[in-house]
Amino acid sequence: MTKSELIEAVANAANVSKADAERTIGAFFDTVVANTKKGDKVSWPGFGSFSVTKRPARTGRNPRTGEPVKIAASKAMKFSSSSTLKSTLN
Repeated sequence: MTKSELIEAVANAANVSKADAERTIGAFFDTVVANTKKGDKVSWPGFGSFSVTKRPARTGRNPRTGEPVKIAASKAMKFSSSSTLKSTLN
């Protein structure tokens, strides 16, 4: 599903304009990013939760030359689905 398809589906389901749906979805993602960036966990009961996980620095390998390459520590977004969502999918 593309962004425009998602916006259209949400607009139709909520009976709002596409512009309103796009602003609402954008605000949702902005809020999730802002709060997880602060270290908070964002949860939606029955769906799942978003959090940040830390990846330590490590040594990788250049696949072309085989030389060791230093990979810096980083943070990544993590989504954990709820048991309700898992049971719905299975």
